[in-house]
Amino acid sequence: MNKPINSHWKNCEHGTGDKNLPHYSNHPLFRLFIFFIALSIMAIPVGAQIKIYVNTDLEGISGVYKFAQTREKDTPLNIQACEYFMGDLAAVVGGLRDGGATEIIVLDGHGNQALIPHMMEPGAKYITGKPRPDIPGGLWGLDGSFSGMVFLGFHAMMGTPDGVLNHTQSSLSENRYWYNGIESGELAQDAAVAGFYGVPPIMVTGDEATCREARKFFGESCITVPVKQGIAREAAVLYPFDETRKALYEGAKRAIAAIRVCKPYVLELPIKAKKQYLNLDPGLPKPTIVTKEGIIQDALRILDL
Repeated sequence: MNKPINSHWKNCEHGTGDKNLPHYSNHPLFRLFIFFIALSIMAIPVGAQIKIYVNTDLEGISGVYKFAQTREKDTPLNIQACEYFMGDLAAVVGGLRDGGATEIIVLDGHGNQALIPHMMEPGAKYITGKPRPDIPGGLWGLDGSFSGMVFLGFHAMMGTPDGVLNHTQSSLSENRYWYNGIESGELAQDAAVAGFYGVPPIMVTGDEATCREARKFFGESCITVPVKQGIAREAAVLYPFDETRKALYEGAKRAIAAIRVCKPYVLELPIKAKKQYLNLDPGLPKPTIVTKEGIIQDALRILDL
């Protein structure tokens, strides 16, 4: 399992008895280390506005591993899953804020919504409720003023063997999408919309398979925080909440520092697109696979096929 790794500095004491110990402040490597630390601090100007868009889903949240928790709204299992969601979200908002974010906008991105207003963490503004105005790309409030996008509680694309609750857009019709010949899930779809505005993905949370997918599409600079490991579509090795919330908080802090090395995810235009899905018309003897292909002119129309 690819669990988060915590790094620890060893404390060094100097001048406590052995005069042969080196004075590290004069060591060339120490001076080089200080130089790079100073360089990284200078990369973000003092007083700079760091505006973060937190794009959320429910299937990749700590403790969520079956569709009964996500599909039907306001059942006991769903209410509990939404509480889990708010716990993960609070950890990420806290980490982003402590990492230096000056403004945080959270989108309640799950289909039937997951936000519980009385549990909102201070330090962010929250977008929830449906229907919303129909806008290109579907990510309400997103524009080029954001420094980075966080993907909280996401899931792997449809057909991922070890992806907990894996699907792309619809878990019922089992949609699959290809762009310029590369099969892509919701991570790549939303990142392409963000890329239209020049906003890079800086952090992804979900199961191990989702984090693996994020590294494939966004590279190693994007911070990934796994909160469980998939065994099958509705089976998982769950990690304790205390551990996942700590990892989420620390990951969010690191994500702010990673902004300067994360790149927007941009698809080559025009986009050659293909969509495959099940036709679930009850009048048919059995579901049939439908395939559509076409050309998309920009990422804001990525789901228009």
